[in-house]
Amino acid sequence: MNIKFSRRRFLTTSAGALGAVGMPHLSRAADRPAVTHGVQSGDVTVDSGVVWARTDRPAQMLVEVATTESFRDARALPPIAALPDSDFTAKMLIENLPGGQDIFYRVRFRDLSHTAVEGEPVTGRFRTAPADRRDVSFVWGGDVAGQGWGINPDDGGMFTFSAMRKHRPDFFLHSGDTIYADGPIQSEVKLADGKIWKNVTIPEKAKVAETLDEYRAAHKYNFTDDNLRAFNAEVPIFVQWDDHEVTNNWSLSKELPATYKERDIALLAARASRAFHEMYPMRESIVEPGRVYRQISYGPHLDVFVLDERSYRGPNGPNLETVYGPASYFLGPDQIAWLKRGLLNSRATWKVIASDMPLSLVVSDTAKGGSEAIAQGDGPVRGREFEIADILRFIKMAPISNTVWLTADVHYAAAHYYDPNKAQFQDFEPFWEFVSGPLHAGTFGPNALDNTFGPEVRFVKAPGKDNQNLPPSAGMQFFGHVKIDGASGQMTVTLRDRADVALWLTTLDPKPA
Repeated sequence: MNIKFSRRRFLTTSAGALGAVGMPHLSRAADRPAVTHGVQSGDVTVDSGVVWARTDRPAQMLVEVATTESFRDARALPPIAALPDSDFTAKMLIENLPGGQDIFYRVRFRDLSHTAVEGEPVTGRFRTAPADRRDVSFVWGGDVAGQGWGINPDDGGMFTFSAMRKHRPDFFLHSGDTIYADGPIQSEVKLADGKIWKNVTIPEKAKVAETLDEYRAAHKYNFTDDNLRAFNAEVPIFVQWDDHEVTNNWSLSKELPATYKERDIALLAARASRAFHEMYPMRESIVEPGRVYRQISYGPHLDVFVLDERSYRGPNGPNLETVYGPASYFLGPDQIAWLKRGLLNSRATWKVIASDMPLSLVVSDTAKGGSEAIAQGDGPVRGREFEIADILRFIKMAPISNTVWLTADVHYAAAHYYDPNKAQFQDFEPFWEFVSGPLHAGTFGPNALDNTFGPEVRFVKAPGKDNQNLPPSAGMQFFGHVKIDGASGQMTVTLRDRADVALWLTTLDPKPA
């Protein structure tokens, strides 16, 4: 049975426990286990959150948590092991936290072979979801270290994370392509103007990822960026995956290019999934280990439905089926049923559907001569669109109010308004879809728009067809920022670039439930 702690109770449970965390006996840092890639928190709710860190040897992760930055009244939590099997990563679900409260945590590691030896602590913070109707703010985007654009200190590193951090968001919704496992990082890239882009490199990123350690290394490469580590220490992450965590445009029908010695796509996906779950502070499913889709409730105004559009999809074929079946699966029946139940039972003002791929932008799988995303061109509902039509019809009939779709993947910023009066399929209520990214990758687009669900482009910022794969230094790196006003429930969505310039915004009034 979980016991809910008031702030007073929270503070008074720990005075004696703090003494259990002893000081290290050795003075040299090299002799002590280190926090190697910063700290992270994630999947925060009104009374809990997950904390993550990695060390350099078999060790115990020791976590202290407090409601003050001084840690004067810290609570020490039971140690958990970080072992070679998980690449020395460890994550802990911290429960019984007060709602709407700044939570400070401190992580250190204790050597398993020499239990008197402890490393230096690293601190982080997050804010629990509100129990009341206070303001909520969060950022979203995707696509990190893609197309060979890695960490370039001369360009400020992964600078977009610094811009997002300035907004002090309650959390960060990472819309996928957290890494580019299929994209090597070379030491230098020649730019169109003759200048040289210089990457920080590691040996594992000199080739496509195939082994478990290579997939792990791709995530760890990103965590060496100063901007990203500082962001992770202050902003909880709600993470999902897309294709590049495994390889470009992967489905079980993927035909791997010659650069891969390992030819089994299912084995590559299994290794990639394990690395992904090891490297992020996600809540883990007992029902289905490795599940990505989940609902995160962030107070009275917001529920976030994080989708998985990779694990259950059918093959990347033409996507032209006229009857729904396994060939046209995208989310799959079980995930659709879960989403419908969650939306129906949600009492939050806003229901954000976090879709790693856009609904109506055509994304082709050129290797298969078919479709990579949901849309495949103008016309009636076909293929994977059957699932979206089913969801949209359900939202209308239930009825469920105030749904917003947030996505990334296409490497440019856009706002789409869906109007049934302009659609081929019309059995739905109007809604918005917002697109952001890349956070640190090549900039592309815009993509062709499919008219099946009646999307109207209200804003787009993209380089144009003759100016593709722009580097981060070109400035066309984008993130989205959402603010929900606690008093009125109004949602303001702003699309921004990495210089934190507001490119476009709209304010949405909530409809009564």
